[in-house]
Amino acid sequence: MSQPIYQVDAFSNRPFAGNPAAVCPLESWLPAETMQAIAAENNLAETAFFVPLQGAEYEIRWFTPAVEVELCGHATLASAHVLYHHLSFQGPEIVFHSKSGPLRVSQGTEGRLTLDFPARPPHPIHNHPEGLLDGLRATPLAILAGPDLVCLFATEAEVRALHPDMSHLAKVDYRAVIATAPGPDGVDFVSRFFGPRVGVPEDPVTGSAHTTLVPYWAERLGKTVLHARQVSARGGDLWCELRGDRVLMSGHAVTYLRGEIEV
Repeated sequence: MSQPIYQVDAFSNRPFAGNPAAVCPLESWLPAETMQAIAAENNLAETAFFVPLQGAEYEIRWFTPAVEVELCGHATLASAHVLYHHLSFQGPEIVFHSKSGPLRVSQGTEGRLTLDFPARPPHPIHNHPEGLLDGLRATPLAILAGPDLVCLFATEAEVRALHPDMSHLAKVDYRAVIATAPGPDGVDFVSRFFGPRVGVPEDPVTGSAHTTLVPYWAERLGKTVLHARQVSARGGDLWCELRGDRVLMSGHAVTYLRGEIEV
């Protein structure tokens, strides 16, 4: 069976930057084992699959090369980009139903798409989980926990300089480890995301991480509108807003590939 597939660079306005995601629009669900196999074959941080429900509503699922995940920002942005730019979607808003509840995507300003995701604020912890310090090869100023472990550093340079040992980070009992610090002029904070436990050693730009980072930095900086930058090798920018118990994240997306796979 031939299956359309797209590869989209999310959170970037140019190819070869941001976070690449594969997107497979389906008429009906494939077996989970088949979707996992496709994601492993793609070998990208995430492959998104969605099926139509009614009107502007779709159901969406995401797979890393190793596991299915409950929330993914960049592959949701990529899926909305495919609907708007390749599948003739005309409405002002798309609603993706997911394991994390309804996720809304709308047309933003300056050619961006805006994700509306649940906020997942972190809380401080006072111990170093097994594998963390050996994995980071650095000692953070403080550690917070949400769905991911958040490690605070003093400067952007420290975050950029990290060269983690992934075998140790894979022992940390959280989905992933995020390193973050204040940003340079015009950028409120920077981050990097390490997820070897879920088959993603370093994710280039991670929307779901910002559902935790934005509540933290909004409180620390005393502002609800924030410009974030993920300082991976590919890099990407997110324009964020904390709105009650929701986080809005806006970014660009560009198509890299269109094709078909045989499954």
